[in-house]
Parts: sequence; structure tokens; C-alpha cells
Amino acid sequence: MAEKKHTPIASLGQFAFVDRLCAPFAPLNPSTVKGCGDDAAVIDAGDKYMLFTTDLLLEGVQFDLTYFPLQHLGYKAVVAGISDILAMNGTPRQVTLALGISSRFSVETVEQLYEGVRYACRDYKVDLAGGDMSASVNGLTIAVSAVGEVAKDKIVYRSGAQVNDLICVTGALGGAYMGLHLLEREKRALDGHPNPHPKFEGYEYLLGRQLRPSARLDIIEELAKIDLVPTSMIDITDGLASEVLHLCKDSDKGARIYLNRLPIAQQTNKMAEELHSDPVVAALNGGDDFELLFTVPLARQEDIFALGIDVIGHITAAGSGVALVTPDDQLIPVQAPGWVVRGDEPASGEDESPADAQ
Repeated sequence: MAEKKHTPIASLGQFAFVDRLCAPFAPLNPSTVKGCGDDAAVIDAGDKYMLFTTDLLLEGVQFDLTYFPLQHLGYKAVVAGISDILAMNGTPRQVTLALGISSRFSVETVEQLYEGVRYACRDYKVDLAGGDMSASVNGLTIAVSAVGEVAKDKIVYRSGAQVNDLICVTGALGGAYMGLHLLEREKRALDGHPNPHPKFEGYEYLLGRQLRPSARLDIIEELAKIDLVPTSMIDITDGLASEVLHLCKDSDKGARIYLNRLPIAQQTNKMAEELHSDPVVAALNGGDDFELLFTVPLARQEDIFALGIDVIGHITAAGSGVALVTPDDQLIPVQAPGWVVRGDEPASGEDESPADAQ
């Protein structure tokens, strides 16, 4: 009997892996407008579309409780969920939370997590609408689902970018990645110290980007005020390189991203210098920034500038490739880090971003 084939997940890359899993699933219900393949599922709810998305956070992968306060973790879990709703140009309305909890957690520690959830729900005006709990043998697992809505003529997919559209980013990139490296550095330096005092002075911005990020509801509201609907959009959770590749793949277009236009904060540059690393790598491949990457027609350029949003490049024709443009006009093909399953070696593809490798 022939030996059954075992294909390493990392050998496919995330794009191909997700496509392969979802390929057999054609919609069975007419209300399913969009299933796999975007930031959120799209359900026809009559006069509007309902948006639904799920995110999974695993202890030891997405977070380390050695330095991640539970209140901040609860807050970040909600941000992760509603950011996907915003990436569809929607308004988040509800979240649900499912937990796997090991015996080392007490009632009081879980209450700390929910305190952060409550603060995030207050800040973004969403309701905690239920969830589930189970015993776990592997620490803490958090699954957050978010529900939102959007007018049918305002929904934005990843697939709508057009040639000559401007590529826009809502804020600085790479800060969460550098915040993670700062936390990991201090964890190693203070390992076994009886009275640890981590050196975080001057890096409060980086810590905030990693431990308590913000979802860009403000940008969605500002775009609505000027009646500007992006042609495509995605949130930046796996790094700019990965997300640009997503937009271009789904839109069947290319892109040119200008290196000297990447928004990188001063503290990110400073931390990169200390670590002898390149801040551009943090901007391109760092995760958890939760900024929005979107495209708009060239004719709306002045509106984008008026909102203080950075334009980092433009969309090009299908087959032109996705490339970085250096200050001396050299083209560097955009690549994303290999997607890694624990125990596997990195392979060319997409995702696990450095910020996921915790």
C-alpha cells in the first residue's frame, strides 16, 4: 500500500494553505455574500450587510504572560476582533469571547482579563454578547469573535484596487514589533533576578503599541464624513509586506511602495539602532500594528492628505509585480516571512510575522 502523503503546512505558505482548505466550500445559503478570503465574512441582513470575524490568541504564541498584563490582553483581544470589521469599512457592534483556562488561573485573574475587555467595549461602543469557557491543559487560549454592520454600497473588500490608486496607511508601522523586542530583551536580562526593574523609560510609545494597541475606528468615521469609500482595504496585523501582497493578489494588480515614504516613529528608529536592526524590516514584517492599509482613486489625494494619512505608493497593472522602490529608483520584490507552525522550519510564503513569534 502506498504511503500516505504528508505535506508540511509551512511548505504551502498561508495564502495557498487557506485557499486549499476553503476551495471545497461553495456557499449553500443565498445570504452568504462572502465567506473565506477577506477580513470578515459578509452576510446579507436585508438592508445592510452583517460582518462576522474570529481571531485566536494563544499563550506562548501571540502573548507571554511574563510581561503581558491581563487587563491589556483583554483589551487587545477586543481590538484584534473589531479591527477586522473596520477593514471592511464596517461599524463593530458586538463581540463574544471564548476562553480555554488552565488550573493556574484564579477567579480574580480571569476577572482582570475581563476588566480589559470591558474597557475596550466601552471605548469602541461594542457589547460583550456572550462566549464560552473550557478547561485547558496548555495555559490560556482566547478566541474573540466580532460582529458588525455596513451599508451595502459602502462595503470594502480586498479585491477592488484599481491601477493608479493611491496606497494609504493610517499610522506609523513597526512600533508593536519593536515593543515586543523591548519586552523580550528585558525578560532575558532580568531572568532569575529577585527584584526586577525593567528599563522601559523613553519607550512608552512602543510598549503601548504592543500591549494596548488601538483600532482605527476614527479613520473609518473620518472617511465617512467626506464620503470617501476606499477601493480596497485590509488591517495590518501580519506586517505591511504581507498585507500589500494580500491586496494585490485579491485585486489581481501589482504595486509600488516607496521606502522613503514608510511612516516609522522616532522610538521605532531608536530601538532598531540599539538592536542593530533595520527599522524598515520592522515596518514591513512586524505584526500587531492594527493600522489600516487601503487604496483610493488618485482624484481623492487632497482629501487623504487633509486627514493626515500617509500615501506610500500606488497600484500598478496586473503582472507588474509588487515591489519596493528605493530612493535611487531600484526595485526590490516584496516578500513576506514564512508561515510557521510550531516545530516546523520557516518556508517561503506568508505570515508568521515576527510579532507572532512570541
